Amino acid sequence: MPISGTTDCRLRCVFPFNAAAVEVGLLRHTAARQLARWGMPAVADDAEVIVTELATNVVKHVGDGAAATLVLEWKSDRLRLEVHDRSPALPSAKNAECDDECGRGLHLVAGLAADWGVVLTAVGKAVWCEIPLGLGVGCRRIERAVQVLERYQSAEDTPRRQGRSREASLDESAVELIADLLHWTAARGHDPDDILDRAQMHYEGQADAA
Repeated sequence: MPISGTTDCRLRCVFPFNAAAVEVGLLRHTAARQLARWGMPAVADDAEVIVTELATNVVKHVGDGAAATLVLEWKSDRLRLEVHDRSPALPSAKNAECDDECGRGLHLVAGLAADWGVVLTAVGKAVWCEIPLGLGVGCRRIERAVQVLERYQSAEDTPRRQGRSREASLDESAVELIADLLHWTAARGHDPDDILDRAQMHYEGQADAA
């Protein structure tokens, strides 16, 4: 299960994994699902390639079965990807000949990312890169909605949510938040059905414009 949170307008998910060929594929699909939840399909292909390359580097250069962690962090107009491992050895982008099968991973990452680098950590190192998002109105609204829902959850009594996936928990919170907003509008003398109709028209108008 991912470890997720929201700080300083950032959306952040942490995915521990073991460095193995089968884990790389699962990690790639996990990252793609998370990006879909964040509403950023436009960068999913590039992100999947980067995740694959960075995770594969851990398998090759740190060791099969080594403990590692993928971090996805969304802030403003960039998606940051980090892969942490427990080796202090810093990778470098080597010059690869046309027929070389190895040595191209970091060149590929550098070509897809706006920026990338390597930093030493308390237990090893982290290879990071950032992808520009070019967010439109729809993505910004999704980012804002997730932040609202996570704050709404933190204000609730949450024991009954234990054991549920983050996505299922957010779905339930969305329903409860909408219900609370309808109670709020009714208490002020508004027609909840009218509010829902106006919200639906607003949503459809923005979807058509996109």
